[in-house]
Amino acid sequence: MSIAPHKHRELLLSRPLAVAFMCLAAMSQAQAAATVGNANAGRDLVTRSCTACHAANDTTRTADGAPPLSYIVRDHKERPEWMKGWLMDPHDPMPNIMLSRQQIADIIAYLDSLAAH
Repeated sequence: MSIAPHKHRELLLSRPLAVAFMCLAAMSQAQAAATVGNANAGRDLVTRSCTACHAANDTTRTADGAPPLSYIVRDHKERPEWMKGWLMDPHDPMPNIMLSRQQIADIIAYLDSLAAH
């Protein structure tokens, strides 16, 4: 049984597209899985690196005027990309802490847990 030339061409063109689509789907799933945050690890990072200036609870004042983390979460919980940017590019007077994507995901998971309370 022979395949018509135009069908053969369609099969040859569709196979690479299908393979490319499967690769993209696998990469996006792997990337999503890699950036799932661990709230406990985030709490540890925040405790070590952030609570010297940012209070973790609903305290209205901190010693140096930094907003409490609960306020930041309240004001930006619907904007996770803003929080990622805030953590990736610290502003003065924040120290220039280099965080990995996983650490950022962990901190955001912890901050999200504050929003749930």
